[in-house]
Amino acid sequence: MRARTVAVTAALLIASLTACGSGDGDKPDSKPSAEGPAKQEPNDDTGAGEPRKLGEPAQTIGDGGTGVLQITPDTVVYVKEDSGEKAANGIFAVVTMKDKAMTGVAADEVAPISGGGWSWIAPDGETIGFDSGNSTMVTLDKYDGADPVQPGSWQWRSQVFDLTPAQAKGGTLIYVDGEEAAHRWKMPAADSGPNVAELKKQLAE
Repeated sequence: MRARTVAVTAALLIASLTACGSGDGDKPDSKPSAEGPAKQEPNDDTGAGEPRKLGEPAQTIGDGGTGVLQITPDTVVYVKEDSGEKAANGIFAVVTMKDKAMTGVAADEVAPISGGGWSWIAPDGETIGFDSGNSTMVTLDKYDGADPVQPGSWQWRSQVFDLTPAQAKGGTLIYVDGEEAAHRWKMPAADSGPNVAELKKQLAE
């Protein structure tokens, strides 16, 4: 009788331990967080992934870490001069982009003085800054947005690079945002994008 009692007690103890081990406390939390699972963009240009294509948007952190700015470079044009102003190195690469505020606070692009902003990476890897050659002499009426983008709005902007013919054979456009993350776009070697005709008209005026 004593042996039977011990056996029953041991069985009950094992069952109890098994039940405790199968409780929620031992299971990983499978519930999604309030913000939902993190989503990785198809072209993760901030890491080792491939650069985005012209026309693909990037979510960027605004200057000073304030706000979120969706930036979409959509058109690139290569010209030798702008309204009589000739490219010192041979060719101006003019890129237009659409900046849209994505949160409830205004957001702005990072200024070069803050260590961010735009650059052009030539096919051989050389980095060319926004102020190369005569690039700062090029002006575009429609694409000259420079104020912080207010919530619920967007504006056109542009960047110009004064390049040698070799540097203008395609390349990579790079933007460093308010968290020092680098966002990249692969640039076609020929005029491309929906605003080519309008952009060339403004450059000729």
